[in-house]
This record gives sequence, structure tokens and C-alpha cells, in this order.
Amino acid sequence: MSQRYEVLILTVPEITQDESKQLETELDKLITENKGSVLSFEKWGKYKLTYPIRHNEYGVYFLIRYEAPEVLTKKVDELFRIKLNNFVMRHVVTALKGDSLEYQRPKSLEEAPTSRDMSSFLKENKMEGLLSSVDDKKEAVSQKSVAPVASREAEVATESESASAE
Repeated sequence: MSQRYEVLILTVPEITQDESKQLETELDKLITENKGSVLSFEKWGKYKLTYPIRHNEYGVYFLIRYEAPEVLTKKVDELFRIKLNNFVMRHVVTALKGDSLEYQRPKSLEEAPTSRDMSSFLKENKMEGLLSSVDDKKEAVSQKSVAPVASREAEVATESESASAE
């Protein structure tokens, strides 16, 4: 019985067209030899990494989806760790549930606009709740800091009025 899988691969940022083609060919060959089929092969593009991997600040992501017997996952893992390790920095194989292959990937550096502010980023990614919670906290802090100053000014004014009345 076949199961659907996806492999997310992070390669070195200098990956060539030939190496990309080799990646696709090797994986396709391995899967078809083991009575499986490749459903999709997508190059997502180049992204800035959160932390350096193999001294690289950037990496190129690929998402491959395939259908194959479960025993193939170990062979796919070995393919990336041993045979293609000169340009594959990281990979993860995940079993998919259901038939849907819908996935919305983030924009790569090549596709993203050159400058963005935080609020537009949060709105684009449907994360406005984070923005409003930050704004609410800022407002609460500013109200707390203003209130003691205002009450102290009132006390000083009252003291000066009572001193001048005497």
C-alpha cells in the first residue's frame, strides 16, 4: 500500500541548474524503482536562514511530494545524507494525511518586495492579532507612566495653592 509523503530540502545557496536537475532525477529514479510516483517537484527559491548552516546565511528550498511504499523513506533519507550531501544541507520527510496537496509557501527573496514594514508583514500573513496585542501593551504602559506624573502634578499644585493661601 502506498502512502503520500513530502520532502522539504534545504540546499546550499550556490546550487546550480545541473545540481537541481540531478536532485530531481535521482529522487525520481529512486521513487519509480520502488513502485512509487513523484506528484510534484517545486523549487521554492532562496531564503535568508535564521542561523548559519554550514557557514551559509542563505539556502534554497525545494518541496517534493511523492507516493510510495513506507519502506522507501529510509532510502530517501540515505540519498540526501550520503549521495547528495555535497549540496543538500538539511531535509525532512513527512507523511501526509489525506489527499490534499494544498500548501501556501512564503515568498522567497527573489519574489518578495524590497522593503516592508512590520505591520504590513503581519497583515499579509494574517497575524494582525500580534500587532494589536503589541499596540495594546504599549498603550497600557504609556497610560501607567502618564497617570503617576499627572497625579503628582495635581498634588504639587494643591500644595502650592494651600501654601499661598496661608
